Amino acid sequence: MHYDCIVVGAGLAGLTATVEMANAGKKVLLLDQEPEQSMGGQARWSFGGLFLVDSPEQRRMGIKDSRELAWQDWLGTSGFDREDEDYWGRKWAEAYVDFAAGEKRAWLKNLGIKFFPVVGWLNEGDI
Repeated sequence: MHYDCIVVGAGLAGLTATVEMANAGKKVLLLDQEPEQSMGGQARWSFGGLFLVDSPEQRRMGIKDSRELAWQDWLGTSGFDREDEDYWGRKWAEAYVDFAAGEKRAWLKNLGIKFFPVVGWLNEGDI
């Protein structure tokens, strides 16, 4: 069988990529290690929670957050301990924290996403 695209992972990003490619008329194969009833990855387990940094919802709840705190938290839980092997993972993580601290919320709102005004959990890594 021929596919234009193979997406590995049926989490939120994988499902989004699959839908976008299919909407563009591409034939897509979506692969995941989990059974169909677990489709959605971490988004399924977190009830659709989003990683945002210093959001209005956090500020309303008195939660102090910043790009610097989020990055320290990420470093505290990521285990980036191999300079060569972790180089691109670390670059991606830093870009994602920057996105979550910057344009992500506005970008999602422009897509029509509405926010449930509750902060679901806090990670603190080992900092």
